[in-house]
Amino acid sequence: MSVDREVVLREISDITIPGGGTLARADLVRAVTVENGAVRFVLEVGSAEAAKALQPVEAEAKRRLMALPGVDSVSIVMTAPAGRPAAQQPAPSLKVGGHPTPQAGPQPIPGVKHVIAIGSGKGGVGKSTVSSNLAVALAKAGRKVGLLDADIYGPSQPRMMGVSGRPASPDGQRIEPMHAHGVTMMSIGLMLKEGEAVVWRGPMLMGAMQQLLQQVNWGELDVLLIDLPPGTGDVQLSLCQKTPVTGAIIVSTPQDVALLDARRAINMFDKLKTPVLGLVENMSSYTCPKCGHEAHLFGHGGVAAEAQELGLPFLGELPLQLEVRLAGDAGRPVALEPGATADAYARLADRLVQGGMA
Repeated sequence: MSVDREVVLREISDITIPGGGTLARADLVRAVTVENGAVRFVLEVGSAEAAKALQPVEAEAKRRLMALPGVDSVSIVMTAPAGRPAAQQPAPSLKVGGHPTPQAGPQPIPGVKHVIAIGSGKGGVGKSTVSSNLAVALAKAGRKVGLLDADIYGPSQPRMMGVSGRPASPDGQRIEPMHAHGVTMMSIGLMLKEGEAVVWRGPMLMGAMQQLLQQVNWGELDVLLIDLPPGTGDVQLSLCQKTPVTGAIIVSTPQDVALLDARRAINMFDKLKTPVLGLVENMSSYTCPKCGHEAHLFGHGGVAAEAQELGLPFLGELPLQLEVRLAGDAGRPVALEPGATADAYARLADRLVQGGMA
């Protein structure tokens, strides 16, 4: 019998949960993936207390699935919003996406020491993946980390970080962020229905950015990473005008087309007088899991050469691996688990820490 998503759901559907009922009836299972003998899924629960109560359910699900022929590993992530149970959290009455309010110059974010923008000249280079994994790597290094998903049109951090539910805004003025894997995070995607499009003009984008920076209770953070949308538009402009940004990290793949757009992003930050902290080469190499052969699907070394030519720091190479995609889809960034990819992110985090940037 081959194991697929339907087999997994059927095998665990009748597991009894605390308070009565079953996993299937409670509809707690999300993001099921089955690849190469590895089963991954998320148990979406209402609170940290509920997650603790479901630990026996998690153990039973692992036991049943590991008994299936062809299953080599089972990874289950339980997500829960911080604070009160989700069912008791009022939906935010705060309207997000109005015109920006007048502001006399850049305003610091209370409690946040460093703000680092993570940008790219084009989409598809893995900027959001780098953002989520770098946030986790910095948290593992002992830093208090925040992650703001500022990709208003294409927010992906809720899925990548395994976070769902609407953040609370009890007074209609301030928003309580979410927490996952040691990271405080916020995304416009948490304020929308899944798949709902944002159709806003520039002023509304800039107003939303201002709100996400100044009206979220970020708390005390060593660093706030901001996952920017691709390109050189209103969100980037608003960020650098509204907040003192410590610097920007540019993510690119090695090929010439991506580097051409990366140069535009660097030029934009120069015009906005935002320091570029360095460049990261993503998808730098691919190692075949069967034979160990290393291939460079997008070229290799182009970002390092570009950094040298521009006189900017080269912050490191990150591999292209199937586990990165699987971990992101499952809401559990690959930097959480031991391995070569996690080590690469740990080195990147260490460079930022040692440089006093995080």
